[in-house]
Amino acid sequence: MTNYCKQGALASAILASLIAMAAAPSAAAQSAAEDQAAPKAEEARGASTLDTVIVTVERREQDLQKYAGTAQAISADDTRALGINNELRNIQAMVPGMSMANQEGNLEIFIRGVGSSNNTELGDPGAAPHINGAYIPRPRGLGGMFYDVERVEINKGPQGTLRGRNALAGTLNIITKRPDLDAFGGYVQAEAGNRDHRGGEFALNMPLGGWAAIRVAGYKVEKDSPFENAGRAQNLDPAGIQDERGGRVSFLYQPDDKLSVFAMADMGKEGGTGYPGANVYTAAKAGYMPDDVDLRKVVYRGAQGKLDSTNWGAQANVTYDFGAVALEYNASYRDVDYQQTNAQSEGILWPGRNIDQASSSNPGGIDYDNYSTQYWMTQSQSYIHELRLSSGQDQRLRWTTGLFHFNEDQQVGYLSLVDKGRWYSGTEFTMPKVNGRSSAAFADGTFDVTDRLRVKGGLRYTEEKKSRYGIGGNWALGLPGVGGDFATRLGTEGFEPAFMSRPNFDVSNITSQADMARFLLQGILKHGRNDTILEQIGAVPNGGSFGCVDRPDIGGDTVDCPYQSWVQVSGIPAQQFGKSKFSFTDWRTGFEYDLAEDHLLYGLISSGHKAGGFNDTFDPEEIPETFKPESIVAYEIGSKNSFQMLGRTSTFNVSGFYYDYSDQVFQDLAVIAVNERGEATGYSLVNRNVGKSVVYGLEFESVLRFPHNVMLNLNALWMDSEVKRGTVADVRSQNYDAGGATSMIDLSGNELPLASKLTFNARLQHTMELPFGTLDWQVLASYRSAFYLTQYNNRDVQFIREDPTTHAIILDHTESARQAGFPDRQKGATTVNAGVGFTSLDGHWRVEAWGNNLLDKDVSQKALVGSGIDVRFLNDPRSYGLRLRYQF
Repeated sequence: MTNYCKQGALASAILASLIAMAAAPSAAAQSAAEDQAAPKAEEARGASTLDTVIVTVERREQDLQKYAGTAQAISADDTRALGINNELRNIQAMVPGMSMANQEGNLEIFIRGVGSSNNTELGDPGAAPHINGAYIPRPRGLGGMFYDVERVEINKGPQGTLRGRNALAGTLNIITKRPDLDAFGGYVQAEAGNRDHRGGEFALNMPLGGWAAIRVAGYKVEKDSPFENAGRAQNLDPAGIQDERGGRVSFLYQPDDKLSVFAMADMGKEGGTGYPGANVYTAAKAGYMPDDVDLRKVVYRGAQGKLDSTNWGAQANVTYDFGAVALEYNASYRDVDYQQTNAQSEGILWPGRNIDQASSSNPGGIDYDNYSTQYWMTQSQSYIHELRLSSGQDQRLRWTTGLFHFNEDQQVGYLSLVDKGRWYSGTEFTMPKVNGRSSAAFADGTFDVTDRLRVKGGLRYTEEKKSRYGIGGNWALGLPGVGGDFATRLGTEGFEPAFMSRPNFDVSNITSQADMARFLLQGILKHGRNDTILEQIGAVPNGGSFGCVDRPDIGGDTVDCPYQSWVQVSGIPAQQFGKSKFSFTDWRTGFEYDLAEDHLLYGLISSGHKAGGFNDTFDPEEIPETFKPESIVAYEIGSKNSFQMLGRTSTFNVSGFYYDYSDQVFQDLAVIAVNERGEATGYSLVNRNVGKSVVYGLEFESVLRFPHNVMLNLNALWMDSEVKRGTVADVRSQNYDAGGATSMIDLSGNELPLASKLTFNARLQHTMELPFGTLDWQVLASYRSAFYLTQYNNRDVQFIREDPTTHAIILDHTESARQAGFPDRQKGATTVNAGVGFTSLDGHWRVEAWGNNLLDKDVSQKALVGSGIDVRFLNDPRSYGLRLRYQF
């Protein structure tokens, strides 16, 4: 972006702020007008005054209109009324600039085009998720925390000083309902909807003598898949079937106004058939764009998708007010046990596709007896300790300082199996020891220069470490028979990987065929019903010969036993180790100026970092390559305004921002093998800090109150992004016949993924008092302009090959993104949610009807691309239902 663009964006924000201020009456004029106002106007205001929204985005409770930054707080009542409960990622419909997708249970949050899709054990979120302010390092199962909630807070822009590492894009904080010290009560709720949706929720609040209370809550939901099995293997259920439940116990102890103790324990379980995706690669190659076909009709084959995930945690907050200072201690623990067998498919259905069983007479059909799939296992145990000391809120200098420590241990398994493989049977990464630590010291303060002007600043120093030990690499068998190549059946029905049950993970001295065969067999906990690997290499660990299996499903009449004399186990996973250590400093500085009591002008410069790390081990003699933390410095100016319109309080807020995004991590290419002539013969993708980008835009928000209890919420975001630097490997072109080489692509000038130029939300609400109760309804319309799903921005793909004479890697041919199977542009779309509810006169009974995505728009929220892969992760289709709630 040129300097003129930068100056233009900021100048526009300043101009909008000044216009808003000019339109606002001065404090004196407003006071005089209020003195002359009739009691009738005061009564109208009292009937429809805008409720104060309390948030904790700055680590303390404050009025959102007094917060000098861009944030949104969305109440549980509003999300429930619009059918967003139990689906946290659908909250993005209410938040301009936010994009949320779910891949293998990992919730990916992008805010204003910034986030992270690295879901490996070495990856970290780019927007930091929290529950009650406690950081969640592995955002799996967050939907299982979305019940009995007070609100969800989304803070936009880097929050490195206040929230620490990985708050690069901002934060998402789920605030649960706290125990009430005074009132016994609760609710019971039941709901039903389309896709055989059945659910229930409850909460019970029990005071204990006026100084303590306990709150118990829980939920359960079951729902059929939004996808359809369009193939011939109708015994397979599609991915996306939900079976979730959870429970939570909270305790609050407040004997006086000085001491407060809050503790909470929660647990959630997810079952069903796993998280769904739709591979559009083959459809695109056949000439169909994703918009031309039904992405929810998937041709499943092989293994049944299955999800088994448990997520539980505990947290405590203790505060004591000494008067001049207050002491606060926070501690949390979270345990994740996630396992999934991916539901495998041959892509989506398109017109005229042959989906019959493949055979000699139908070679173009589908092999439904192919059990190639992926197995995932993530276990994470993390704890956090934080000690904070802060001044009183009535002092001229209000400050906070403290110490923070985070530790996470992981055990991770990933096995991608190739059934009926010849020479290659899969890839395994199993890591029994993965550790991440982060320690920080911070200070933040606000000083009242005058009654109207305040300056603020903060500093946070962080040190972090990561380490990993385990194995990673290919399973490879060469088992040729007379007349052709045999296959190895692997992963058929009943198969279970060993993962952490392996007897050891030391492969440093494994070189013989016997030891290699033994190591592969140790990776299998249970053999599948039709697997052949045990018969083929089972005798080898004890000095025996390779066993030859000749069955119709692996060779038929085209090959004959015995094997060739040079059969071998040609590859096992290699030793994986690595470590990294980084330190960085985050800071913020800014000002707040009250032009009038309800008119705030602010400016802010802040920074944030996302954790760095290291890449896979390719040479046991070399330390793995590391990559530095990503960083953003953000500039923001804005104003927040409350004003009287039609005798009612309304608001108008505007902000302009500019991000300087540096050390951005993209996947690049590394040479991992060379031949005797010194020529590269093997390549692999690695993470490197090769990118630099800018993001800038304007954001508007307004809440307008009208007579007869009508309220209109308007939110708009105009944003632009540009990659300034980033020449990387184009994974779409990877050629395994050339050792995995790819062409290179210069991303300069491209937009960041998931970064729409315009998003706009309008939510209209109305409440009507009736003789027998209260009727309310709301409609939410959300527009999001077109965006790209990957950094490639629909650019052409240059395919490469190896020159047979010189052995050099040269250009072979070029195809458009669609021709190559990788279209990645999502067109703009408008989605509509609506809800209507009725509350009985005594306030005990409430019935609600909701509709989510009523226009039934299919929107891709993320794409996963690679050689032969273009998997889309979609939004939820149209859903609707009824809910009955009893409040007591």
